Amino acid sequence: MSNGPKKKLTQKLRKNLPVTGPQAPTLYELMQWYCLTTNTHGCRRIVVSKGRLRRWIWIALTLCAVALVFWQCALLLMSYYTVSVSITVNFQKLTFPAVTICNMNPYKYSAIKPYLSRLEKDAVKILRDIYGFSEPPSRRRRDVEEPQENHTKEVDYINKIKLFQVKNIRGNDMDVEEIHTRRRSRMNARVVNRNSEVSTGNIVGYKLCDPNNSTDCTIFTFSSAINAIQEWYRLHYINILAKIPMEEKIQLGYPADELLINCVFDGKPCDARNFTLFYHPLYGNCYTFNDAKRGQLLESSMGGAEAGLKLIMYIDEEEYNPYLSTAAGAKILVHDQNDYPFIEESGTELETATETSIGMQLTESSKLSSPYSDCTIDGSDVPFKNLYGKKYTFQICLYSCFQMEMVKTCGCAHYDQPLPKGAQYCNYDEFPSWIYCYFKLHKRFVQEELGCQSMCRESCSFKEWVFTRSEAKWPSLNSEEWILRVLSWELGSKLDKKLEKNDIANLGIFYQDLNLRTIAESPASSLSNLLANFGGQLGLWLSCSMVCVLEIVEIFLIDSFWVVLRQKWHKFTKWWKSRKSQDNVEDPETIPGHDNPCLTEEDPPTFNTALQLPHADHCQVPRTPPPLYKSLAIQSNFTEHPTNYDEEIEEM
Repeated sequence: MSNGPKKKLTQKLRKNLPVTGPQAPTLYELMQWYCLTTNTHGCRRIVVSKGRLRRWIWIALTLCAVALVFWQCALLLMSYYTVSVSITVNFQKLTFPAVTICNMNPYKYSAIKPYLSRLEKDAVKILRDIYGFSEPPSRRRRDVEEPQENHTKEVDYINKIKLFQVKNIRGNDMDVEEIHTRRRSRMNARVVNRNSEVSTGNIVGYKLCDPNNSTDCTIFTFSSAINAIQEWYRLHYINILAKIPMEEKIQLGYPADELLINCVFDGKPCDARNFTLFYHPLYGNCYTFNDAKRGQLLESSMGGAEAGLKLIMYIDEEEYNPYLSTAAGAKILVHDQNDYPFIEESGTELETATETSIGMQLTESSKLSSPYSDCTIDGSDVPFKNLYGKKYTFQICLYSCFQMEMVKTCGCAHYDQPLPKGAQYCNYDEFPSWIYCYFKLHKRFVQEELGCQSMCRESCSFKEWVFTRSEAKWPSLNSEEWILRVLSWELGSKLDKKLEKNDIANLGIFYQDLNLRTIAESPASSLSNLLANFGGQLGLWLSCSMVCVLEIVEIFLIDSFWVVLRQKWHKFTKWWKSRKSQDNVEDPETIPGHDNPCLTEEDPPTFNTALQLPHADHCQVPRTPPPLYKSLAIQSNFTEHPTNYDEEIEEM
């Protein structure tokens, strides 16, 4: 009696559930079982609904709900990787930044002139050929009075890079006139306009070719001869500097006690000992105040001009190189102690005979790294070596990438960037094709073909100083006389002339206030909020929980995989059994025979030849019954009593 209700329950379950869950033989039966047993109501309604129309309605509603769940969950997942920015302002004592100061003229003209004498003569010839220019009498007299020894061998700079006066341009064809020889010719080469798009007029340019391939040439044109001659002069100037030792170049520049006349910080006097030498390839001897190498960093106790840095600098405009530095003054850069000072790109110019006041406000920014952004913390995950020895920045990465590519492509390093280990700076005595190689490589760099811009990444943290700048005439008309006398007395033996106001510049740099602005990123959503939002979307659209999600994963991934695998296995075993059964059925025409090793003739033996064969001891002869000799007797086909062979065999 006990088995009766149980048997009826089993039959009822089998009627409602004709499949056995993960053991179902087909995917259809597995899905049917899942829809009948799951807590997700939409799937169950698809199976139990009566009528085709109602079933299709539930299919459409369930698919729409699934699509909405995926859409909402995708939005939640994307919002998980967004950040919120918070800005805080704190009032506290601030570390005074590093201030790097450079004279815009890198070397004293009187000291470096022996290296540039032939180059300047050629520059004067070019100006005379174009505009009838003649050298100023004061400079000619000084050259006569102070003859200098020429430290470099004579180089024909005019023919090294020839300057042309462009008369007409038609695409890549142009009519030119060589400035020095006045020889006219027609050129066909790529034309690069360095300043602006020009097609007609009095244009000056120069042509660069690959020494190894005379057909690979580019013509660089300039809308003004000033820019053309400066660029031409700078190319030769870099080649000359590349061959001068570093110690000698430092001696050619301005010493700290001559550049910096007066220094005051936070109301206390300072001098050249508070500055650290920093050599810049283009600006020569620069000096950094409050550098990290000095040890303990200085702090500002309060805001305002009186708590900042005040400097008076000696510019010495008479010692300026007339073809290299066409502007007089100083360049300064405010930066963090761990950052490399890119004076040329980010520096601020200071005018002579002017008092410049710069008020600062500090902002510290920090970003979240992966997966929230593509920034790098310290640059260790960037595939380029930091050649500058300072804190990683995006700019350092770009220049390091270009310099390494320059060494790899052109065989030498460009003078503007640090020297990689094992390389040397370019000069056309040892590397004749480096100038043209540099221009082609730089063009690819600007067009982002080298991959530097894509592989370099922004730094996750950085400091930024926002400046408020103001200027005033200094010294005033009434104070000019006594200020110049006092400064001349302080310079003492370093000054062999009467000091003028155009030789000095005044700088004041300070914190406007001690409010530190901090911009920090934080995740917009936490993991717990993300999971809670996922659960809300699943409950809203599908009326299921995380357990139902795990059930879906189990059914659609694990069980479905095993069902398909089981079907494939059954098909394979069935195919294998059918193949074995076919192999066991032997075709009579193809039954393999057994060779008798004792028979060596090609023709089958007759009975007589078989009797004459010798007995083989080591050969396994198939066991066959002996011949029935009486059966060889000729019998008549019409014998009434046929011979009984079985009896004869028994008698034998």
